[in-house]
Amino acid sequence: MGIVALALVLVYALASVVTFGTALDTQLRAPLVWFLVVYPVLVLGVFAWLIAKHPNRLYAPTDFRNDDAFLAATQGQLKSVAFLSAAQARRDRLDAVGPEDEQQVSKVVETVVRRVREGGESQILWVDDRPENNVWERQAFMAAGAEIKLALNTTQALELLGQQDFDLVISDMGRVEGDREGYVLLDAMRQRRDKTPLVFYATSNSPAHKKETREHGGQGCTNSPTELFDLGMALITRL
Repeated sequence: MGIVALALVLVYALASVVTFGTALDTQLRAPLVWFLVVYPVLVLGVFAWLIAKHPNRLYAPTDFRNDDAFLAATQGQLKSVAFLSAAQARRDRLDAVGPEDEQQVSKVVETVVRRVREGGESQILWVDDRPENNVWERQAFMAAGAEIKLALNTTQALELLGQQDFDLVISDMGRVEGDREGYVLLDAMRQRRDKTPLVFYATSNSPAHKKETREHGGQGCTNSPTELFDLGMALITRL
């Protein structure tokens, strides 16, 4: 607002000097006079429309007293986008949005807001021989402040784990190496005394597979994107 006001003052000052401080004939002076009359009305109209229709666009993060105030103000927008995404997904499957969807969306939004408050960037290793199948899931983690590195097989994953520390490993289960290759990676990590949390993002969400994952030293197994995100963020933030 201050910059706009300063620009208006400068424009008017220059226009006034040119209009009344120089010897312009009537034909050249008339457009400048009309500009001085119409321009403030136009600017006032644009600001009135902006305030009436899009008041949230007048604020920047620095306009709030602290980060929590900004996050609280934008949390509703995050929920709107998330709810619409959930509704569209359900519509594509010809199913209805139920109370459980609302709870999942609210939980995801709260997780993102909490993570933004804490700051910092997490390192995630994502192991999958078909990474094109989980593009949106990776985008969700990246939007929450995580940096992701990809590995296409167990060998690459172990090499990366030996080169740097990760906060979380997300792995598929079956790959070209074998139907239980995810357990091969997990067992190799634990044999190396690598305690990095690992979650399987596979086709199964059965209690039996969750139990088996824990027996191998893993932290979870799911086929749900929202459960994966919530579990992954909880492990990253050590909640």
